[in-house]
Amino acid sequence: MLHADPPASREGPGDIVTRVLVVDDEPQIIRALRINLVARHYEVAVASDGASALREAADWHPDLVVLDLGLPDLDGVDVIHGLRGWTNVPIIVLSGRTGHQDKVDALDAGADDYVTKPFGIDELLARVRAVSRRVVAQEPGPSVIQIGDHSVDLVDKTVSGDVRLTPTEWHLLEILLRNPGKLVSQRQLLTRVWGAGFLKETNYLRQYMAQLRRKLERDPAHPEHLITEPGMGYRFKP
Repeated sequence: MLHADPPASREGPGDIVTRVLVVDDEPQIIRALRINLVARHYEVAVASDGASALREAADWHPDLVVLDLGLPDLDGVDVIHGLRGWTNVPIIVLSGRTGHQDKVDALDAGADDYVTKPFGIDELLARVRAVSRRVVAQEPGPSVIQIGDHSVDLVDKTVSGDVRLTPTEWHLLEILLRNPGKLVSQRQLLTRVWGAGFLKETNYLRQYMAQLRRKLERDPAHPEHLITEPGMGYRFKP
């Protein structure tokens, strides 16, 4: 069960509401964080498991994620890997795991900070502010990308030449196009597009990538842009 709270009223025209996704399976922690974040003019969405967190991140595009590692379906480190396959959103781990290796694994996976439970709400909010300040505004990538003879518009979700893509094809394609030149693993794509219960269904990827190549590549049998890295994943080559 997850939902987004409406933004609290702003104190002034210069305030910017930041979207925070809280991922934790402890209702009391979710409640405490939601109350305190909304009171400080953040928008808040919550998720109680890893698969829901990945779906919510995809649909809602948070500006920051507060993530517990001990989730009922996925390890939090796997959720970090899933997010890092397509987004650089700041991630603050909030976990009862205090071991050195747990922290190293989370930070190596792409977390930006690590807070151990039990925690003080003031400390966590300070970490949220600190991570937010460290985020450097990046030049947005192009919204229109060329693949063979087709122009793909990621904003309007259209393809030139009257090519029609299914929602799943769009989901898969957008992840690759927003990570140009980067290898996106099979695990990341399966988790991101279909959910954590589909990690063994690599045939799904083969099927949908074949469909995308038939629709977008000049020579689907010898693709120039939607590249397979055997045994590892896929890569968009501009």
